[in-house]
Amino acid sequence: MLKDNAFGGYEWRTKAEICGLPLVHIAVGRDQKTGRLLIAKGVIAIGQFAVGIVAVGQFAFGVFAVAQLAVGIACGLGQLAVGMMAMGQVAVGRDIICQIGLGKNMIPAFNPFFLR
Repeated sequence: MLKDNAFGGYEWRTKAEICGLPLVHIAVGRDQKTGRLLIAKGVIAIGQFAVGIVAVGQFAFGVFAVAQLAVGIACGLGQLAVGMMAMGQVAVGRDIICQIGLGKNMIPAFNPFFLR
């Protein structure tokens, strides 16, 4: 189901569900009735704000997250990334590839001054 509303938001989700979460949920913009920001919540979540097993968006939280601000339990990829394995301009995690970061196993990238 695709909804177009006065606030310019869009929302689409699959009918298939796993543990009460839609398999795919895409949400961008604001809710028509309340004017609140839409949050994509699903196994695969895509939107400005995304929460799911695989989360893709501007701000994402999940097991695997890809976003400008990504918090991934297992893996985060983004401009600012947090996760066990994280790759980003700024990254925090156990194994990281970054310009600036904090981690146990760090591979500085894109900056020749940090290369060994």
